[in-house]
Amino acid sequence: MIVWWGALVIAIVALLVGAATGYFLARFFFQRYLKKNPPINENMVRAMMSQMGRKPSEKQVRAVMRSMEENK
Repeated sequence: MIVWWGALVIAIVALLVGAATGYFLARFFFQRYLKKNPPINENMVRAMMSQMGRKPSEKQVRAVMRSMEENK
C-alpha cells in the first residue's frame, strides 16, 4: 500500500515538473522566434495602407508602429 502511494506521489511530482519545464521552454522559444520574426514591420504597414488606397506618410507609419508597441 505504501509503495502505491509513493509511486502516485512521484508520478504527480514528475507531471508537475514536466509541465512547468515545458511551459518555460515553450515560452523561451516563442519569445526568441518573435524577436527574429516580428509579427509586423513598417513595410507591412505601408503595404496595408497602400492597399486601402492611402499614400502613407512616414509620420503615419511611425504612429501606427508606436501604437502597436504601446499595446503589447
